[in-house]
Amino acid sequence: MCGIAGFLDEQTRMSADEMRQIVTRMAKSLRHRGPDDFGQWVDPPAGIALGHQRLAIVDLSASGHQPMATPNQGSWIVFNGEIYNHLELRADLISSGHEFRGRSDTEVLLTAIQAWGLEETLHRSVGMFAFAWWDVGNQRLTLVRDRLGIKPLYYGWSGSVFLFGSELKALRTFPSFAASIDRNSLALLLQHCYIPTPYSIYQGIYKLPPGCLLTIRCGKQQERPTPVNWWSLREAVAQGRDQPFRGSREDANEELQRRLDEAIRLRMLADVPVGAFLSGGIDSSLVVGAMQAASSRPVRTFSIGFDSPEFNEAPYAKRVAEHLGTEHSEHYVSAEEALDVIPLLPTIFDEPFADSSQIPTYLLSKMTRQHVTVSLSGDGGDELFGGYQRYPHIARAWKKIGWLPRPLRQSAAALLGVVRPARGRLLRRVLCVKNAQHLYTLLNTHWKETSQVVLGSSAVSSAFDEHTDWNLRPNFYEQMMHLDGATYLPDDILTKVDRASMAVSLEARVPLLDHRLVEFAWSLPLAWKVRNGIGKQPLRDVLARYVPPALTERPKVGFGVPLAQWLRGELRDWAEALLDEQRLDREGFFQPSLIREKWDAHLAGQDWHYHLWDILMFQAWFDYPSRGFRDC
Repeated sequence: MCGIAGFLDEQTRMSADEMRQIVTRMAKSLRHRGPDDFGQWVDPPAGIALGHQRLAIVDLSASGHQPMATPNQGSWIVFNGEIYNHLELRADLISSGHEFRGRSDTEVLLTAIQAWGLEETLHRSVGMFAFAWWDVGNQRLTLVRDRLGIKPLYYGWSGSVFLFGSELKALRTFPSFAASIDRNSLALLLQHCYIPTPYSIYQGIYKLPPGCLLTIRCGKQQERPTPVNWWSLREAVAQGRDQPFRGSREDANEELQRRLDEAIRLRMLADVPVGAFLSGGIDSSLVVGAMQAASSRPVRTFSIGFDSPEFNEAPYAKRVAEHLGTEHSEHYVSAEEALDVIPLLPTIFDEPFADSSQIPTYLLSKMTRQHVTVSLSGDGGDELFGGYQRYPHIARAWKKIGWLPRPLRQSAAALLGVVRPARGRLLRRVLCVKNAQHLYTLLNTHWKETSQVVLGSSAVSSAFDEHTDWNLRPNFYEQMMHLDGATYLPDDILTKVDRASMAVSLEARVPLLDHRLVEFAWSLPLAWKVRNGIGKQPLRDVLARYVPPALTERPKVGFGVPLAQWLRGELRDWAEALLDEQRLDREGFFQPSLIREKWDAHLAGQDWHYHLWDILMFQAWFDYPSRGFRDC
């Protein structure tokens, strides 16, 4: 894995030395993503500068150095990620007369683009990636992000200069970068605990959406082009509807096994040690089971535990590891060790991010990196196979109220407001929802009325509002899975795993999100995935070939920490300082009285830790010295 950064500046006409200095600073801010090598390349007449920090995984030699050019230097690339089927693509290219200098997948990608064109290469590639490709002959820069959004890529303009980078910290080092906070993005953070694509915390800076590319052409830089899909989850969902799997349930399990085996085989290829995260749940146990079946020696597996039974999955992971015969390592985290991570969160996550499982994810990554350089993860199974507990709960809630016409539900809500004016506010809102999709959005939103909380904010459109985009399946259950796959998965789950693992220079690979497995999953009927309100049935069926169900069948446990308790105890002084009413009033982002109301209620015993963590993660980020601004 790596870090990429660069800029395109047609107007300033900087010297080569000045361009090198700037792009070097941009790339070196990402050294944690790739500590093994650094490279930069500039072309002053064109105004293009590319920077790269390398984490060497495949071909550890200097032949994998980036930025990398074609032999005739007709195009250049900086690449972050892995092309897992690069050996197959290499063989195809060699058969048509192409030669290679090294063994890296980056060279295969660059050669394939030259031979087949960009879009055909992308469609033939299996991988996770974000890269920038400079076409010298056509004087154009193209940014590309992988299908599911596993690897990050930010872009935007600082004046007339186009900037890009794996993380925001690279863009912030650019001399003229204007650190203006987008209050609408801040409002979205308070709703979802993350900032949804395409927005970022800064005005004019965006996340490139999954499965998209963006092309900037010299001489047309001010046109501000928009991203274009080269693959989309929406199309995969629609294709699964129009071309459903035709075999039996047993046939589907065999096909799932085949695709899983291929995904695991490709992701075990590396020139460095490989292991896997293991929680003892369905997804991670399945990944490890398939890895062990494909390996001639014990697989390295890793888990962390907590003294609090409510959050401790380590005993389950240990039992699965013992059954599979893996070489297992576990580490029990003390409260002090977990709390020590909190001051690091602003720089690890680089923009406000408020999923508190970020803390154990970082600690797991840190422990794992002491033993291996690559670790496989089980993320993605819940979104593809209906595993989240909220799906049946929300589906049942809609079944209870959805049959009533909305005017009758609104009348009931008004009556409830008269009978219980001080209570039942959420229930009244639930009764007034427009449709099932609106109910799902409402019940997955932290702060409901952010325009009152975030001063100067206004409503902005996001994927949560575009119901027609995810209303491709007739079943509400599948609609929820689709929306999560398009939003929560890339913007929360995959962001968390990427930043936490990359902070310690660990590459995390996600075999369940092999796009071929994703497309297959969406071709299966919902009844095969969910039985009696319990999801992930195909995964459970295949897992039973490796692990007895008794070892993994248990209520789903979130990968969390006792944050509510900490905020009343060990973190109280830290939180009190960040939520000080005078400070909130002086900084001018939030309505202080609403924040203090929640804080006081939490201290009195109510549970508002989700809402408060959203605020605290912004406050901690804003307070961090490297932000470099105070008046925004």
